[in-house]
Amino acid sequence: MDRAWTDAEAAQLEDLDAGAALSWAADRFAPGLAFAFGFGPEGCVLLDHIARLRLPVDVFTLDTGLLFDETRDLWHRLEERYGVAIRAVRPEQDLAAQARAHGERLWERDPDRCCALRKVAPLADALAGQRAWISAIRRQQTPERAQVRVLEHDAAHDLPKLSPLASWTREQVWEYVLANDVPVNALHARGYPSIGCTPCTSAVLAGEDERAGRWRGRVKTECGLHAARRVPPAPLVSTSEGAVR
Repeated sequence: MDRAWTDAEAAQLEDLDAGAALSWAADRFAPGLAFAFGFGPEGCVLLDHIARLRLPVDVFTLDTGLLFDETRDLWHRLEERYGVAIRAVRPEQDLAAQARAHGERLWERDPDRCCALRKVAPLADALAGQRAWISAIRRQQTPERAQVRVLEHDAAHDLPKLSPLASWTREQVWEYVLANDVPVNALHARGYPSIGCTPCTSAVLAGEDERAGRWRGRVKTECGLHAARRVPPAPLVSTSEGAVR
């Protein structure tokens, strides 16, 4: 790990605004600072900061092949608005190859495995060779994220990880979006506060948690991108001809 920061600096970052935290990270880690952009309102807020400050950040997204049309539309709108290229990082297998290797509609039978193949492994590939990375997670989102720091060591990838919006509330995010006319996903206005892949995302009902529409009906609330450990390699599906790869 590139330990180009001290515990004291990490503590000071807790009191900085998002723009100042991003600027600090760019000074310390660029080139080699990457932003894993997921098209949520938080990510759009950070992209707005990065573009306004003209920071040298490698912006990429995990294109699982299962994104909503509205998400792809937002992708194009953001690139046009900010003049920033959002690089696509794709899984090793397309959906057809995954179905041959692991069976049809893996997301219904083993969503953790599907996320490992289509998100977690591609993230590891995208971060290989980077010096640090940026995430848009907030403490308020899930119990698993409640203790996240603005700057911390990501053990899964052995990299510094910056979460400039860690302390922000959902209300603060939307206040910024509205005040700065930040483009966001059209699905938010249709009851989708948190948006992932099409098979595993549904609208949220009044009074439900903002992530209740992710993997509905399951205990699962995280795809694994922010887990402390990586998911092990996926098993293969056995056939009459042997294991399918």
